[in-house]
Amino acid sequence: MKKLFRLVITVCCALLWIHSAALAGSAKQRVPSKKPSPDEVLAMLREGNDRFASGKAQHPHADAARLALAGTKKQGDYAYATVIACSDSRVPVELIFDGGVMDLFVIRVAGNVCDTDEIGSIEYGLAHVHTPLLVVLGHTQCGAVTAVTHSLQGKGHALERNIPALVDNIIPAVKHAMDMNKGVKGDAIIPFAIEQNVWQGIEDLLMKSPSTRNLVKKGKVKVVGAIYDVGTGKVRWLTKIDEILRRVEVSPDRETEPMTGK
Repeated sequence: MKKLFRLVITVCCALLWIHSAALAGSAKQRVPSKKPSPDEVLAMLREGNDRFASGKAQHPHADAARLALAGTKKQGDYAYATVIACSDSRVPVELIFDGGVMDLFVIRVAGNVCDTDEIGSIEYGLAHVHTPLLVVLGHTQCGAVTAVTHSLQGKGHALERNIPALVDNIIPAVKHAMDMNKGVKGDAIIPFAIEQNVWQGIEDLLMKSPSTRNLVKKGKVKVVGAIYDVGTGKVRWLTKIDEILRRVEVSPDRETEPMTGK
């Protein structure tokens, strides 16, 4: 009987120790650390996409503990990237980068265009959620880019009344893709237009958002483009925006006042 009693006491003590260790570890997770650098965040997204595309996703930060944390903490202490992506159901942003709750500040709109509402949301993600990286994420087989391309090729069809104003930001991108690839005809131009639409979104953002330009110039934020392949799960990265920034900086049409004054 004494041996059994000692065994019970030993097991209980062990369980208490494990419980205490778990609570200590949980407490450590609840203390927000300094945000990673823009380049570190980009590396995190690359690694997350590699896991996702190779079938080795870890699905982090998706348990009850993370939900409880989200209910008591600010997203600005945890989110590490702002992503503007297309609304297409084939582009599940958190899954693509193997992220979870409070990891990504996501804006979704058909055609991943950067217009007033989207740019305002991006500004919030960068200036208030304090994410060090912005990704403008296009994707293969984009319906919005395809529709605009067909319209410019004379193969368009009637659209619901609010859609033309939604996708008009894509028109310059498709025209530029056509000008740069004059030998490419029909639907073969669409992949070029999809990539150009990402660059167009970055330029529209930088033209209309002085606060974003300032964060980029100070090195606090990095802006990158990317194309997601809906058939493979892989992201192709477009990281050179220096030329766009230089062009915007000398444009007389750029917005120059970052704040509303209210």
